[in-house]
Amino acid sequence: MKHRKLPLIALACTLPLAACAATPEALKPYPAAAAGFQRHVIDLPARPNEADHKVELIAGKTMEVDCNLRRLGGQWQEKTVEGWGYGYYQLEKVGPAISTLMACPDSSRKQAFVPVGGEPMLVRYNSKLPLVIYAPADVEVRYRIWSAAENSSPAPQQ
Repeated sequence: MKHRKLPLIALACTLPLAACAATPEALKPYPAAAAGFQRHVIDLPARPNEADHKVELIAGKTMEVDCNLRRLGGQWQEKTVEGWGYGYYQLEKVGPAISTLMACPDSSRKQAFVPVGGEPMLVRYNSKLPLVIYAPADVEVRYRIWSAAENSSPAPQQ
């Protein structure tokens, strides 16, 4: 009997963390992806105090790299669905890799995820609407959830 309950408990614990697929009805207001672009949709699970959370959008490509630090050029844009007021995010162009060009101690190369550089793209956490992102088809989109600390600290006066 215990063996049957364990998988159900494990499943129940993971369900609130899983992002669900957006329904076609929820995506109706959003434009289709333009030629050469891919639409990515993230449905965030409901959380208490959603204002205390942010979503970081991370775009990049898996590339062969050496020991140098690398970033891709590119810039996020926030856009609005006409007539609806819903926001979405678009990464127009992803430029060439930028590197430190320092000499490496060995000539080893490896496959690694190289993100688009610049300021992190932090967006509002909102479980009521899908988070819609448009990026070039050859770009991978990832995300992370950031949470504020429960306690705030007073700023010192001078």
